[in-house]
Amino acid sequence: MVYCPQRSGTGAGTTTCGLKARRTTQEARRLSHQRPQHPGTAALDAALAAPAGTTPDAGTTTALRPAPADRPAPAGRPAPAERPERTRPRRTTATIAEVADAAGVSRATVSRVMNGRDTVDADLAARVREAADRLAYRPSNVARSLSLGRTETVAVVVPDLANPMFQQVLRGVAAAAGDAGYRVLVADTAEHVDDEQTVVLDARLRCDAIVLVSPRMPERALRALLPQLRPAVLVNRAPDGGTPTLEIDYADGVAQIVDHLVGLGHRHLLYLAGPPESASHRRRLEALRVAAAHREGVRLSEMPAGASVDAGYAAAADVLASRATAVVAYNDLVAFGLLARLNELGVAVPGDVSIVGFDDIELARFATPSLTTAAVPQVDLGRLAWAHLQPGLTGGDPMPDPAPIAPTLAVRASSGPVPPSVRLARDTAGAAPADVVPLVDVRWVLDAADGDGVPAAALVGRTADEDAAPGVPLVRYATGADLPPVHSPRPYLHPVHTAAGTAVTDLSPVDHRHHYGMSFAVPVVNGTSYWGGRTFLRDEGPTLLPNHGRQVPRSRRADAGSLTEQIAWLDERGADLLREERTLDAAAWTDAAAWVLRWSSTLHAEHGDLRVESPATNGRPQAGYGGLFWRLAAADTTAVLGDGLAGEAAVHGSTSSWLAFVQRRGLASTTLVLVQPPAQVRPWFVRVAEYPGAGPALAWDAPALVPAGGTLAAGLAAVLVDRALDADEAATLAARAWEA
Repeated sequence: MVYCPQRSGTGAGTTTCGLKARRTTQEARRLSHQRPQHPGTAALDAALAAPAGTTPDAGTTTALRPAPADRPAPAGRPAPAERPERTRPRRTTATIAEVADAAGVSRATVSRVMNGRDTVDADLAARVREAADRLAYRPSNVARSLSLGRTETVAVVVPDLANPMFQQVLRGVAAAAGDAGYRVLVADTAEHVDDEQTVVLDARLRCDAIVLVSPRMPERALRALLPQLRPAVLVNRAPDGGTPTLEIDYADGVAQIVDHLVGLGHRHLLYLAGPPESASHRRRLEALRVAAAHREGVRLSEMPAGASVDAGYAAAADVLASRATAVVAYNDLVAFGLLARLNELGVAVPGDVSIVGFDDIELARFATPSLTTAAVPQVDLGRLAWAHLQPGLTGGDPMPDPAPIAPTLAVRASSGPVPPSVRLARDTAGAAPADVVPLVDVRWVLDAADGDGVPAAALVGRTADEDAAPGVPLVRYATGADLPPVHSPRPYLHPVHTAAGTAVTDLSPVDHRHHYGMSFAVPVVNGTSYWGGRTFLRDEGPTLLPNHGRQVPRSRRADAGSLTEQIAWLDERGADLLREERTLDAAAWTDAAAWVLRWSSTLHAEHGDLRVESPATNGRPQAGYGGLFWRLAAADTTAVLGDGLAGEAAVHGSTSSWLAFVQRRGLASTTLVLVQPPAQVRPWFVRVAEYPGAGPALAWDAPALVPAGGTLAAGLAAVLVDRALDADEAATLAARAWEA
């Protein structure tokens, strides 16, 4: 099917019309060797004289007269009575001749003005346009094309218009072409390889040039076809040396995916394969095989799937049967289908299996959970395709092909650490955990800034035996800019690792999608939610409201183990509500084989009074959560301790200065000690049975009020240890958590 976005007057539009693009192969071959022939002068004048949608003689009046009197009526038939004169409906569309008469110029002059020629005197051109506007004259597109010798239309051929990836590439081409005064005709081959060449030829004959996006035809057929299509641009195939080509660096994107999954402990990866005729599938598969072969202990399985949501949905049972711990889907649509079916089956993602897609289509960050994927700049790819096509239309010098475009990995909630039971079976086989090498130093490292944005950051540690090694990854500090609006976007720490590499944070888990590692999350400030999800309303309960704000880092600076930043808290309308000063200090405790992270925040009420609330202050007992909140990763066992306290019921709501989560994953144990600043001890909100998480409550049983110009301080230190601590050991470490 071919879709043609039409143009109203001289401006590009978006209305689509459908016309069949099914011609016989023989006819397409015959047409491919022809070029449109201009009609003679008389035919061209007739076409120009006709308004759009009419024939040259349309609109004339024809009278039906009675038979002449001297012509006898046929025998046996009475003479016909005189019939009234019938006329055709009078046309209402102006012709080029009428515009010429109204402007006092020739039809040729009107034609040149309407076609944008600059050879007409400016005053005459203005007079012609005024007359055309007054008469509501619209030039015939057919006549315009005949006069100019071009259609001012380019074709874009895609294999599957239902795929949002191709929709965004088309969007980029159409936007750039529209800026240059061109329309875009879209041909969808619907993954029918046998018809692809016919559709491509037919689309090219209707247009001045063509953009081929991810064609499925075999390499030999494509190379034979390209010389017939020029000017043309090829997207997502290997270059032929003569046609401008835009390549995606799949090897780089796949390497990022594999490194990410291997870093999370995965060793058995499964690839859900795309259409066999797809060149991008073949290149992704080749890159996966190479990446797996070059990483010790990594095993790659392959499974046929397809390119659609249905394909991913249908593959779920086989995915589970493979016992792979991480799945790399051919594209995001396949990943969506797999996620949907696994959710129905009660399989936790990423708790039981991690899933990664490819493309980063617009909906990827709104999946459940949000999808980790290799992001391709789709709209920019379309604009770049137009930039390389335009010289072929204007006679300019061709642009050199750009370097292959490298995807960037968008890490979201669908990928996580390998399940503890798998790690236990693979790595320990009943052996005791290896001794932890103590850290001797930690430092913050900022990523390269992305445009005007604030960069993400990472905390890395150094051990005594590392020399020039890159360091032990301890924390990833994200800006949160890509979180769904309903989750109240905010900066967050995830993953946070112990020195031995055990992750002790969770990201957007199934039970609470708006939980993001360690963050400053508050249910209500002046009516705006900085917690995410639903808001608890008195007498109504949890209600989803359009009241989600966001925390936007304005600056971020790192100096060794200290990171400082300024953060604007914006309400749901984007207006400034308050300003936060935040400091994250970290240090290695070599003597204790531990490390500590101290989070200190000061909220400034620079824009008026502040009222900080929680569900408890709105009628939900024992639900005073909100503030610095740590969502822990799941474990085989979790116990919580406090100062003289043990168990969730005892620690929840207490004002113990510290609490400790002691967790076991296989044979490996960790302890996370959370410690409040001595002068800021607040009641603890604690969960263990429902999910592991805790934080000091800013509004435990009453709103926290901050007058205009005032401040509100919040702080929390975390000590991370790779062993199970008892209460006395935890208390000893807690006592030094806030020491300089």
